[in-house]
Amino acid sequence: MSPSDPERAELRDTLARLILRHDLTLTSAEVTEKGGLDHARGLRLWRALGFPETGDGLAYGEPDVKALAAVAEALDGDLLDESTVLRMTRGLGSTMARLADWQVSALVDQIERDVQQGKARTRLEAAAALARSTAPGFEHLMVYAWRRHLAAAAARVEALGAADAELLSTTMTVGFADLSRFTALSNGLDDNSLGDLVENFETRCADVITAHGGRVIKTLGDAVLFVTEDPREGTRTALDLVKQIASRTELPNICVGLATGSVINRLGDVYGPPVNLAARLSHVARSNRVLVDAATAEALGDEFDTRTLPPRPLRGFGNLSPITVSERRAFRSR
Repeated sequence: MSPSDPERAELRDTLARLILRHDLTLTSAEVTEKGGLDHARGLRLWRALGFPETGDGLAYGEPDVKALAAVAEALDGDLLDESTVLRMTRGLGSTMARLADWQVSALVDQIERDVQQGKARTRLEAAAALARSTAPGFEHLMVYAWRRHLAAAAARVEALGAADAELLSTTMTVGFADLSRFTALSNGLDDNSLGDLVENFETRCADVITAHGGRVIKTLGDAVLFVTEDPREGTRTALDLVKQIASRTELPNICVGLATGSVINRLGDVYGPPVNLAARLSHVARSNRVLVDAATAEALGDEFDTRTLPPRPLRGFGNLSPITVSERRAFRSR
């Protein structure tokens, strides 16, 4: 039996309370006043987190007061200036929004199975049960992962040196792995099959990249942007990506572009000519091939075979000669 509209509304409220762990009893004006911030500054922080303004509605509780109070304390104590707080808040909001969407998407199959197997009458009931049982443990895991990544990021910055310019930019090898003929393929798949394909591709790419000591910067559905600190390791990563993805019959071929140079690290993303060049190279690469720029090729030494291709126009870079790279074949005597 399907629940009535009042029951569904009650379940939604229950789910919200289970996730937020508090009741919503304060307006935006009240929460900013109790948190020690003026209303305009509080609204800027709220928008920076990625949330719409709530007007005079009851949309906040005591944990929101504590969060604003922590920000107010940092600002009043001159620990952080307002621009830094807003940048950190914007990055946090963007990251958490994507994580939340990913979590909900990942749980859909579990929720559907619970309903089909009679463990819950509705999706809302199944979601509420999961919130009760799994949310605390996942929250602990989330904080643990954040601390580990924060320590790693701090170590990377420390390794760059003390000069301000060095902290803002560094030389990296940027990789762009792109699924071949993805648009045509996606047009022939239903939503579930397309979602499974993208998740499979992103997961396998992330496994290969991290195994080689690289970092996934972002995924774009049919492409993965990653960085490594060394051109040789970046090339090994790219060739391993081709090998691993090509061996999976359920995945299409990929094309990989690599470029080395100075990039700017900002808010978890990377910017600069090598990022754009790596993307352009992946777009002109043949299936299951790796193309690199001259700076990457010069750093490879004798470990790989390289071949310079005829010049071709690359948007934003003029006519360039891509260089194809492959594993060096061992010499066999007859």
